[in-house]
Amino acid sequence: MTTDSPVKMTHRQVLEALTGLLLGMFVSMIATTVVSTSMPVIVHDLGGDQAAYTWVITATLLTTAISTPIWGKLADLFNRKLLIQLAIVIFVGATAAAGFAQDTNTLIAFRAVQGIGGGGLAALSQVIMADIISPRERGRYMGLFGAVMAVATVGGPLLGGWITDAANWRWNFFVALPFAIAALIILQKTLHISTARTRKASIDYTGIVLLSAAVSLILIWITNAGSSFDWWGTETVLMVGGAIVAAVAFVIVELKVREPLIPLSLFKGRTFTLSVLASISIGVAMFGTSVYLAQYMQLSRGATPTEAGLMTLPMMAGLLIASMVVGQLVTRFGKWKGYLILGSVLLIVGSVTLSTLHYDTNFFLVSLYMFAMGAGVGMTMQNLVLIVQNVAKPSEMGVASSGVTFFRSLGGTVGVSVMGAVLANSLTGLFSDGKERIGEAIAKLGDKGAEVAAQLSSGTLPEVRLLPEPVRSIIEDFYAQAISHAFLIGIPLAVISLIAILFLPNRPLTTMTTSERAHADAAKTGSPVDDAADVAIADATALSGAPTGSVTVVTRSNDGRGDAASDDRR
Repeated sequence: MTTDSPVKMTHRQVLEALTGLLLGMFVSMIATTVVSTSMPVIVHDLGGDQAAYTWVITATLLTTAISTPIWGKLADLFNRKLLIQLAIVIFVGATAAAGFAQDTNTLIAFRAVQGIGGGGLAALSQVIMADIISPRERGRYMGLFGAVMAVATVGGPLLGGWITDAANWRWNFFVALPFAIAALIILQKTLHISTARTRKASIDYTGIVLLSAAVSLILIWITNAGSSFDWWGTETVLMVGGAIVAAVAFVIVELKVREPLIPLSLFKGRTFTLSVLASISIGVAMFGTSVYLAQYMQLSRGATPTEAGLMTLPMMAGLLIASMVVGQLVTRFGKWKGYLILGSVLLIVGSVTLSTLHYDTNFFLVSLYMFAMGAGVGMTMQNLVLIVQNVAKPSEMGVASSGVTFFRSLGGTVGVSVMGAVLANSLTGLFSDGKERIGEAIAKLGDKGAEVAAQLSSGTLPEVRLLPEPVRSIIEDFYAQAISHAFLIGIPLAVISLIAILFLPNRPLTTMTTSERAHADAAKTGSPVDDAADVAIADATALSGAPTGSVTVVTRSNDGRGDAASDDRR
């Protein structure tokens, strides 16, 4: 039996295929970042409190985390090109609908739907990337990904802040629409990947329900315990107990079904298991830090949404510079572990230093803290997915890639919830202990004091920069203390991440794409004589480790003869 080997794509063909994929990633990132700096204003205008602020963020992260492994499994069973187009439609449709929300509950609901599409974009972009670019060559194209990230992560918050200050925050939710339409058209025209699947589709619906129930229950408990109900009470027993039962049932189901949502066999490999542990911490650093840094800038330093976007640039700069430079170095030298270790150390440094923030901390120091955190995320985030794809079976590329992304999203989701709960509880204690200070400050305001007192006692997230002195400095101090306490959550997780990375097997990166590796695997099941050359050449390609030189690719014609083609890499 013989199989057709894919002809290696030229640099130009790869660029054409990446165009729509990059635009799809840009849609996901710009729709998220454009509202990041305006979220405190949005929640204030819709009458939401700190818990609502946390849930507006968490709803998207929750559904992203839950849906990511589902999209990954679908990628192994169905047409990946169609799936990513569907994910874009769901994501942007829900984003636009959120722009019409009249209260925080409606906003949270649409943000939850948005996360379903976001999970698809997060999972499928990684899987399709592995289809067309080998792990070793990935760094060659990191400049393109860096450019997309730069425009979205730097331009998004600035654009969102400007729209909020100049017009209305609702327009932020419509910014991604034209880019989404362009992405759909370009993907249709330029992305040409194999749609053949050898397995019969079988969706693990029971696993989906159990995973959703386990994650949702634990997040609802974390967010509401201590405020809506006691930490130790009937509600806690029911929610935590229900989450444990659902999690155990999920594991049992995954062991028995034909097509598990997350194949537990993946955890037999050290690379996958340790990458998952490390990714959880990366999720907390990436999502939790960015969410609460935006709040810190506006509620503790009196920044407008536009100014908050500018003030968080050091973190984005660290992320972008580190990811692009490290990507190029990985491709050039084929080494990756040292960069991951350095990145995890920087995560620890960033977590520790950010936990020392005060409302009047020198902004140069704040910038250094943010840069260290961003550089740590940039060095580790994509490379953890990369090394898992490097060892994953081609038939499990979707679930393996989405598995790491899922646990990163889950870590971010739980991290944001825990940090939000710590922040809310800290604020409650600070406001209670500082009641006399606030009262004395309000008394000095005369007639205006009653209006300020009503705003602070309403439970709505305050617009601190508009408060009169000396009340404003007191509230800024309270929020800075509470946010710095929340950042403490990331320290032990960053340490765990470093330990996990230290024990990762230091395996060389393959130079074969997923389709090429699938051909090599298929060749092993064919004629031992006819296919031996194919396997030998594929293995030689995988182990060569050299970014330059001539690599021979064998294509199999219908009559069984092998044709040699040369691909010169410059």
